[in-house]
Amino acid sequence: MRIDGDIYQRVLGEELRKLRRRRGWTRKELNQHLQSDISLQTLATYELGTRQCSVVRLVELCLTMDELPQDLLARVHRRVFTDEPGRVRLDLRQVVADTQPELLPLRRWAEGRLNHGNSAREIQLDEAAIKQLAALCGLGPADLVGRLRTLSTPPAG
Repeated sequence: MRIDGDIYQRVLGEELRKLRRRRGWTRKELNQHLQSDISLQTLATYELGTRQCSVVRLVELCLTMDELPQDLLARVHRRVFTDEPGRVRLDLRQVVADTQPELLPLRRWAEGRLNHGNSAREIQLDEAAIKQLAALCGLGPADLVGRLRTLSTPPAG
């Protein structure tokens, strides 16, 4: 099994951001609870997945937010490694926010799923769904998959 470090780091950052937001803290408030001195910019880059943090720093962040580090890492691991060959994980909010004209049919479909209310925000498309959505968009399946993978950048915040 190969590890894509960029994806793993991005998902780790997303999980750290979710954890902080669940506590209702801003980055500044989180920073005030930490025992070590970390700049707000450094915290932001951890959450964006553009900077790696040491194991000790990760443990400090988790424990400060009352999270066991192994639980956070288990969520990251599940998100990164549950994609099966021929499947693509997709955040519907990122699809809706995209502006590529070719993906308009996909955007409309994602909006419908999100507006339904009880649908998950994150879904996994199998090979058959990818082929159907690619045809709707007038793209080849490989082209659609490539475009979907570029949508995986986390939102700022």
